[in-house]
Amino acid sequence: MPEFRGTTICAVKKDGKTAIAGDGQVTMGESVIFKNSAVKVRRIYGGKVVLGFAGSVSDAFSLSEKFEGMLNKFSGNLMRSAVELAELWRNDKLPRRLEAMMIVADKDQLLIISGNGEVIEPDGGVCAIGSGGNYALAAARALMQETQYPAEEIAYKALKIASEICVFTNDHIVVETV
Repeated sequence: MPEFRGTTICAVKKDGKTAIAGDGQVTMGESVIFKNSAVKVRRIYGGKVVLGFAGSVSDAFSLSEKFEGMLNKFSGNLMRSAVELAELWRNDKLPRRLEAMMIVADKDQLLIISGNGEVIEPDGGVCAIGSGGNYALAAARALMQETQYPAEEIAYKALKIASEICVFTNDHIVVETV
């Protein structure tokens, strides 16, 4: 059975706010749009943390579920939760690598977490993942440097630009801000 994939997530941290935007497309294989309105950005931990996920749908759900468990275990400490989750992979306590990535943010931090145990704090308060991630990242960086738009608007516009270039990204965009 073909994998369900295809999404773009972009995050922007600016002026004390972080916005994470994601599109709604789920692609089956390389050529079939399976769903247009999936929600891949959501609030967790009582609304104090926002996450957006990309990659294999089942792996993305598994990764986000494991991360949420770590947040509960470590009282919402974003960095500690991410590092502890990564250590599960490094210590071979999880059976396989997950083909997914997440961007997570709270009021203070912005992180990328991969399904193979990497935790990355992005430079410049901008990051993007997924099939259209490079397009969204380039657009967000340009908008950060050349405009006065707030974080939410930059994230939205970056996803909109990516949706016009990447066939695995659509313009059904959800943005959450923390």
